[in-house]
Amino acid sequence: MNMNRTITFNELRKIKDSLPDGSMHRIADELNISVDTVRNFFGGHNFKDGKSVGIHLEPGPDGGLVMLDDTTVLDKALAILKEQAV
Repeated sequence: MNMNRTITFNELRKIKDSLPDGSMHRIADELNISVDTVRNFFGGHNFKDGKSVGIHLEPGPDGGLVMLDDTTVLDKALAILKEQAV
């Protein structure tokens, strides 16, 4: 489990928007969590079907800052983007 990282909300959304189709399901499957939990990580708010994922938003420029308690979902997303770059 990777811990604590700060990223801007816009950077987080850019990563999400850059992921190929099916990535939310792939991340969910590989981490054994629900797709809604993955979506919540990237700024969604479906806490009925997905869980809160330890992100804390601070208002500010560039969409504000997102403090991540656990970067596992982000790390998996970045790995998928790295695969795409090859």
